[in-house]
Amino acid sequence: MKRSIGLMAVGHACVDVYQGCVPALVPFLVAERGLGYVAVSGITLAATLLSSVVQPVFGVLTDRRPLTWLIPLAMTTAGLGIALIGTTTAYPLTWLTAALSGLGVAAYHPEAARMARLVSGGSHVGMSWFSVGGNCGFALAPVLVTPLIATGGLSLTPVLLVPALVGAAITTWAVRSRATTAVAHRHLDGTDDWPAFLRLSAIMVCRSIVFVGLGTFIALYAGQRVGGGTTTGGMTLFILFACGALGTLLGGRLATRYGRVRTLRTSYAVAVPAIACLVFIPGPMFFAFLAATAIAMSIPFSLHVTLGQDFLPTRVGTAGGMTLGLAVSIGGVATPVLGTIAEHTSLRLALSTLIALVLCSALVGHALTEPR
Repeated sequence: MKRSIGLMAVGHACVDVYQGCVPALVPFLVAERGLGYVAVSGITLAATLLSSVVQPVFGVLTDRRPLTWLIPLAMTTAGLGIALIGTTTAYPLTWLTAALSGLGVAAYHPEAARMARLVSGGSHVGMSWFSVGGNCGFALAPVLVTPLIATGGLSLTPVLLVPALVGAAITTWAVRSRATTAVAHRHLDGTDDWPAFLRLSAIMVCRSIVFVGLGTFIALYAGQRVGGGTTTGGMTLFILFACGALGTLLGGRLATRYGRVRTLRTSYAVAVPAIACLVFIPGPMFFAFLAATAIAMSIPFSLHVTLGQDFLPTRVGTAGGMTLGLAVSIGGVATPVLGTIAEHTSLRLALSTLIALVLCSALVGHALTEPR
């Protein structure tokens, strides 16, 4: 089990690096092409809108029959879209390449989440390791993108196809292993609890808007607060995503000890003052509050997946796709709203609206109960 989950976590990192590449490319799109807040948030929207629309469809398909071949294909598609972003100069073509990457991400998550649950036997810790692979992909994105694009400009984005090819090779080998294939055809029984799943979905949508909003604009905000340009932006994104990975690992262990719902409620309650301090308190503590926000917001991440799959035990593909993929990508749909607020007022005011969304997640969390 550990080997299979480990390989799938590596594959998850290789596909989610492309979700992290979009915000990492934002400062360079602003610097090289002179795009404004609304324009760059439109790129984020492109990478997430199509993903949000089609991801439930892929979830339904994976609930009907195993589609293990789709996982490496989806990874390659996600990488190809990002690789082409820098080769286009026209904004509509840039938008379409970002959308292509989003389509690949959408195709990946439902089947991968279903298989991860089956391989791990529903373990909170096992799912947290699979989920943290995605967090690591996010964290590695600025590490890959910032030095590469800072050195050679956006024309070097084709190099970013490499992680997709590596991940596709690893995942192809993993899904062909006997251990993974043996459990891929098991079916879980139970009664679906849609009201509880919809309450969980509301929490995930709020969380998604907050995290994607931070991923899109926090690098620019850090430049305003502490200076340093694109280098500071890359470091800021690394802190956001790396601390997110740490939070995801903590979530699985805390849930095993204290329960998923209790852990979820507490983490969102802590996130409210953390993000308020991040937005409003000046000085070098900016990075400390950023780390605290990322950890608190990421502790429930893998718990969303296992809770969603337990609320919909007969539709684990649909639940996994929505919790692990749709809940991440749907935040990009709201990002242009944040961009519009920032452009007409200030980036600080736009980010301050995220505090209310975190508070909503904390409040709705008290309406959840642990599934039987």
